[in-house]
Amino acid sequence: MSQRHLSRSIVLQTLFEWDFERRKTEEIPAIFERNIREFAPGTSDRPFMENLLKLVLDKRRDLDNVIEKAAPEWPINKIAPVDRNILRIGLAELIFADRKEVPPKVAINEAIELAKQFGGDTSGRFVNGVLGAVYKEMGEPGKHEQGKPRKKHGNLPLDQLPVEQLAGAVVFARQGSDVYLALVHDVFGHWTLPKGKIGDNPKIAKESAEEGIVREVREEIGIDVKVKEPLGENSYSTYHPEKGKIVKHVSYFLAEGPYTELTLEEKEEKGGLDDVRWFRLADILDLNFYDDILPIVTRALTRLAEGA
Repeated sequence: MSQRHLSRSIVLQTLFEWDFERRKTEEIPAIFERNIREFAPGTSDRPFMENLLKLVLDKRRDLDNVIEKAAPEWPINKIAPVDRNILRIGLAELIFADRKEVPPKVAINEAIELAKQFGGDTSGRFVNGVLGAVYKEMGEPGKHEQGKPRKKHGNLPLDQLPVEQLAGAVVFARQGSDVYLALVHDVFGHWTLPKGKIGDNPKIAKESAEEGIVREVREEIGIDVKVKEPLGENSYSTYHPEKGKIVKHVSYFLAEGPYTELTLEEKEEKGGLDDVRWFRLADILDLNFYDDILPIVTRALTRLAEGA
């Protein structure tokens, strides 16, 4: 567990105990100190924890109002205490924190991870939905920003950064005279393609991109596919909470599968996904895609029209 994630966990545990046991606000410092002693003795991240805890408490009324507007069918007192306080933490960082220190995507993904770690079976999806709705209402701030460089690899040019190899696929299926594409939806409001890291299969010493995407599609959306042909590649820089700035290089393929029920895998690194569906080709271009994904999808549509 990264230090910053542990820090958020301690803030959550403090808020949960105060909220669940209906403790007085003046008891919070003692609860906080006990949690630090138990879970993070000697931590150097205390200022971050103190600032986050104070931010949530100072903005609690505003945060609860936002939660009720984003999830009107769930009055604040009907939400499970752990989920309620995860949302408070996530929204506090999303709305009020310095975006140079905590980019919006980091705030959302960290809240999702807290929900998976401490919440119930549906907590991750619920937090996904609420924070995703708020993020869209805010106009998706920082969508194209690369964030603040970390010390590790922070000043290196792109061609000198560590590269992580991934594979993605435009998955299609034929049903009668119709052709469908399988797309996944993320917490930031975009439909995108199944993808994942190459080399995650312990049974294969050196996994190829084609082998990797077959495995990833099976794990991510629950079907077996056959790779038809490559569609192209792209690269982008991002920030890993432990590795710092890295480059992700994605090889995309056209892959065919059966037209059957899709199941979104609940997996830690897939925390940013909240839906998966089949779409008819005629409906594809009306969807909200990322700028770098749309050319891949368009290329796949062209190949399918040509009879691929």
